[in-house]
Amino acid sequence: MLRTKAVKLTVIPAMAFRVKLPGGPSITIQRSDYEQPGIASISRTSGEAIPAANINQKMFPPEAFKEAIEKTSGLPYNRTKEKRQKGIKVTKEMTKQEKEIIEEEIVIDSAEYQKIVDKYLDKSGKLSYDLVNKDFIKFLKSSSVVRDMAAEGATAKKIHNYIVGNKIRNITGNHDLDDKQVRRMVELLDETYPKGIFKELDAEIRKMVKVNKRK
Repeated sequence: MLRTKAVKLTVIPAMAFRVKLPGGPSITIQRSDYEQPGIASISRTSGEAIPAANINQKMFPPEAFKEAIEKTSGLPYNRTKEKRQKGIKVTKEMTKQEKEIIEEEIVIDSAEYQKIVDKYLDKSGKLSYDLVNKDFIKFLKSSSVVRDMAAEGATAKKIHNYIVGNKIRNITGNHDLDDKQVRRMVELLDETYPKGIFKELDAEIRKMVKVNKRK
């Protein structure tokens, strides 16, 4: 289970943080005057909280979840120091779900993932949507390979994978990262924003593909 750093809420006396679960990201709120935490999943389409069925709505009102989501938006996942010291690995005995969680933890604990996060953090310690898209779009517009791919009729998805894969390998300095490792990093970065960290980049790619189809 992966989590972001905790933030203080003002709506209620509580701290909140995001947790990465097999079903997707969720928000956890821990009040200072109530033992049971409030938990809600985060909608991938709207970005809004979907509280657990048994939630105490008086102790955890919708306004609290809204504030928690806003304050944790953009915070990257981190592993605890204790887990990092022990080390983790995938074994044959694990279920598919357990393997996926461990693989994500391995990625988050890697120097490569940390380099990407460090490059695009803003002054508040959040992963900057604007910095990421500005840099990746700059690569899109300056790459002769990308222009050739678009001219030859490559799909938006293929161009996206080329840009993201190359940028991540260049930033990390590890050109031996395979596509699965890159995809894991992208998925974890992508979850910092409900509608995707590369939304603007993908819009520019689609625009390029559309222009070349007209030629």
